Amino acid sequence: MVFLENLGLILTLMAGALAALLPGIGSAKAVGRVGEMAAGVLTEDPNKFGKLLILQALPGTQGIYGLLTWFMVLQQSGLFDEGAAISWQKGLAYLMAVLPIAIVGYFSAVYQGRVSEAGVALVAKRPEEQSKALVMAAMVETYAILALLASVLTIFRIA
Repeated sequence: MVFLENLGLILTLMAGALAALLPGIGSAKAVGRVGEMAAGVLTEDPNKFGKLLILQALPGTQGIYGLLTWFMVLQQSGLFDEGAAISWQKGLAYLMAVLPIAIVGYFSAVYQGRVSEAGVALVAKRPEEQSKALVMAAMVETYAILALLASVLTIFRIA
């Protein structure tokens, strides 16, 4: 019975957790892989560090978007205030609202990491082409931003 009484709270906390976890995992995975590849390039030419660091940092933004969404869910639901009562319907609505950033954020980070890895290979051979590598990696970011927008607008509509 206690479970059912707290179902709204449980669903809302699950929503926040998914919003932060999945994009965070994707970002950590991608930033790590790009960092490994960049470290290999730096063994040959340490002067490329600045150009490679930007490519490594790019897939980390989805984790930031997920954390922002987590914060918004907890803020909007009243969980930062004491004694917030959340119905199961509202909790389920928050869970549905975070799905865009949770799912798209994860995959966007992973694929942006792959594009950034290719960009590291490009910069390794042709450092003057860094801007092209950045633009290609940033294109993947578009979908994470759209997913963030979808989640945020939905969260604000939950009354």
